[in-house]
Amino acid sequence: MNLVLICPILVPFLTAVSCLLAWNNRNLQRIASAIGACALFGCTLPLFLSVWLDGIQASQMGNWPAPFGITLVADLFSASMVVLSGLTGLTVVIFSLAAIDAERENFGFHSLMHFLLMGVCGAFLTGDIFNLYVWFEVLLISSFVLLQLGGEKAQLEGAIKYVTINLVSSALFLTAIAILYGLIGTLNMADLAVQLKDVQRKEMLTTVSILFLLAFGIKAAIFPLFFWLPASYHTPPAPVSAIFAGLLTKVGVYSLVRVFTLMFAAQDSAQIHQLLLAAAGLTMLTGILGALVQNDFRRILSFNLISHIGYMIMGLGMFTPLAIAGLVFYTVHDVIVKTCLFLVGGIIHRLGGTYKLSKLGGLYENRPLLAILFLAPALSLAGMPPLSGFWGKLALVKAGLDRGHYLIVAVALVVGLLTLYSMAIVWTEAFWKKAPDAGALLLAPSLHNWLFYIVPVAILASLTILIGFFPEAFFDFAERSAEQLIDPTDYIKTVLGKST
Repeated sequence: MNLVLICPILVPFLTAVSCLLAWNNRNLQRIASAIGACALFGCTLPLFLSVWLDGIQASQMGNWPAPFGITLVADLFSASMVVLSGLTGLTVVIFSLAAIDAERENFGFHSLMHFLLMGVCGAFLTGDIFNLYVWFEVLLISSFVLLQLGGEKAQLEGAIKYVTINLVSSALFLTAIAILYGLIGTLNMADLAVQLKDVQRKEMLTTVSILFLLAFGIKAAIFPLFFWLPASYHTPPAPVSAIFAGLLTKVGVYSLVRVFTLMFAAQDSAQIHQLLLAAAGLTMLTGILGALVQNDFRRILSFNLISHIGYMIMGLGMFTPLAIAGLVFYTVHDVIVKTCLFLVGGIIHRLGGTYKLSKLGGLYENRPLLAILFLAPALSLAGMPPLSGFWGKLALVKAGLDRGHYLIVAVALVVGLLTLYSMAIVWTEAFWKKAPDAGALLLAPSLHNWLFYIVPVAILASLTILIGFFPEAFFDFAERSAEQLIDPTDYIKTVLGKST
């Protein structure tokens, strides 16, 4: 049994249980949550290092050989997503020590957060399509409760929409799995990749692939399935919004990538790729146009979140080595930047008492450090050089030009400019203009709490700058990840060829 594959699931599970056992002791819950978040991030690094140095890692639970047993497997893409889950979880947990009120902590916030992280890591590491469904349900159940924890009217409204559409997604997912099992008789994704090559009923495979596209498209919030996201992500407290924005939609993107590079890679998928490109372009456009008409900071970020999912789907739709490398690079960038910006939004709310831009102002003059910590991820989101967003977009644009996809390239460039405009609106309204009511603004938290607010944001902002200034190492990782995704031979051999 490969412990580096087990620990990213086991650690958040044990942390969540520890927090439940400390139900009546808030301080003990906070300590357990912080230690567990540090431990999770710490155990993700050996996993990534093991995959980087020794290749794809796989482990068969209970020593049942694949495809009969439950398989955990990590290639570079999934290992990097697990590392990002650990990093995001750590920064959000630290932030929550100052930002989450005692009532929510007393009703299980910390245990729910770690059950969510367990589900996310399980989804990234599973090698079985049904267990992917199971891990989706684990993270979704946790997210349902986190979304409405506190019982505010806006939260309950957002939670109803979120729950309803995700139940539809889960039903489509389970239907696709049932049809696939009826056709092939196996649920191991590596085994499916081998056996799907010889299936004669191609029309059934097309149906199943469309069902997977719909199910994961809802979870990834691509056009036209994204309407639930801006109706719900702006309603919970900032740490919950941040973990949702950073990770949950990326699980949907990861699942699309895994299914269409592994299981259906050998099929005649030209039409699927064209469909993905069309969805990518429309996702980018509708998302950014929605952002431009908002006055609420988190709703602006929610629509930008939708828009930039389109860049990742664009890479999958083009399906070239450079495009997939750009997808991987951009996904890493987007997890960091979106988490950072939603946490910045939480600080702005703490200082100004609102997310409404029309009621904010004066932050640059009174909080210059916060202004800098906003500018770094905001400019990176817009793709300004030399920050991380620029290099990811450059790779995707170059891949599009190489393949003659001029329309989607034009859309990507226009959306980048409009993203810069949307961030300029936030800068002008919240930071640059004078505060409308200076007496009600900038009620500073204590120094102790201020560190819990600033340190996680500073870590994430520094990372987007670091990636931007040293893109070669990160793009080398992205290219190696793309090689494993484009040619899944090593993945299949590692899962089916030996037990660990």
